[in-house]
Amino acid sequence: MLPATLLAKKRDGGELAWDEIRFLIDGFVAGRVTDYQMSAFAMAVAIRGMTPNETAALTLAMLDSGERLEVVDSHGEVVKHGRGDRPRVDKHSTGGLGDKVSLILAPLMACHGVHVPMISGRGLGLSGGTLDKLEAIPGFRVQLDQAERQRMLREIGCFIVGASSRVAPADRQLYALRDVTGTVESIPLITASILSKKCAASLDRLVMDVKVGSAAFMKTFDSAKGLAESLVRTGRRLGLGTTALLTDMDQPLGEAVGNAIEVNESLDVLRGEGPQEVAELTVELAAQGLVDVGIFATLEGARQKLWQSLRDGSAAERFEKMVAAQGGRLAGRLALAPATTVCASRSGYVAAIDCELLGRCVVELGGGRTRADDRVDPSVGLRVRVRIGESVDRGDRWLDIHARDAGHWPKTLEGAIKVADDLVPPHRLVIDRVTADAII
Repeated sequence: MLPATLLAKKRDGGELAWDEIRFLIDGFVAGRVTDYQMSAFAMAVAIRGMTPNETAALTLAMLDSGERLEVVDSHGEVVKHGRGDRPRVDKHSTGGLGDKVSLILAPLMACHGVHVPMISGRGLGLSGGTLDKLEAIPGFRVQLDQAERQRMLREIGCFIVGASSRVAPADRQLYALRDVTGTVESIPLITASILSKKCAASLDRLVMDVKVGSAAFMKTFDSAKGLAESLVRTGRRLGLGTTALLTDMDQPLGEAVGNAIEVNESLDVLRGEGPQEVAELTVELAAQGLVDVGIFATLEGARQKLWQSLRDGSAAERFEKMVAAQGGRLAGRLALAPATTVCASRSGYVAAIDCELLGRCVVELGGGRTRADDRVDPSVGLRVRVRIGESVDRGDRWLDIHARDAGHWPKTLEGAIKVADDLVPPHRLVIDRVTADAII
């Protein structure tokens, strides 16, 4: 086979066979297929799309380009076939403003008889990264060796780490090309990128949180539903049962946006406090995962037990054990930069929040990154004190900016909320649910 022949086939609308896709991916990792050839492939996929068979083949080839996490039993013995002593389940989000669910969900689910081997990423652009938030905790290590990971699962039930260079290296190489060729938004390429890393964790089940709205990667319901269906369908074809929830991201999740400030809010939720919507979404995603692996028979039964773990302090205790095991030193709340207040310029009902403007503010003040090698100031962040549908009066404090020098942002962000005269209905947190049974 010649790469040019396969690229022409895909460009002209033909369907590539599994072995043809594997030939391209294996050759790309080995250097036999060049960057410009793989860029042409990514652009052909972005234009032509992929069939379900092609998407599954691409995901598997990218998964097989690297290592998988071993499954071990309670004695530390590697399980060659089948499941370990406890089901392995994880959650992945497509990202959004203020999304700190992973910090809460991993220890919360670990309280209920499952292992949560969570591989997370860093923030780029408006969406904050789970690893950046955790690294706001002094000493926290996001890279652990195999023995440390397995010990944490046996003793604590969860860990949150970054992907090593040996996990799906094809994805890392391909993403670098997608970023510069305008092919990031291709649903088949997104699907393969997410699932190649999640399958490497040797999971029994996966719950996807597909965000939809102005602060999400997928801005419309139709595009988010298309991605959710692709993830569920491809997961099933690869033997990873997947359920996807479509959730609202027309406003930040909770009040906190930033790194240290989101850790503080996560601690509040873990202790049975904090914004209700953060706890509700975390419980809903965790309940779905626990039902999917058979720990509970019904979502309602799972929800009740999860709420109990937040209220009785057991989830917070598990989080603290996880942090300590990964080298973190958590003594009270994390320090934030000084706050500057922004007030509402008129009275009425909050109709919309300009999330892109809020996200750009955090990034430009140093709390996020536009390039992978940018340094992040964990003390920078926002506290958004209103939600869509709530009433505000002129002069009410609706936003705090935490920054060493807020510059022009207090004035600029005065217009970041749209206030209407008439009542505005609140947004539903969970918009839709996609299960394998509903996918052809």
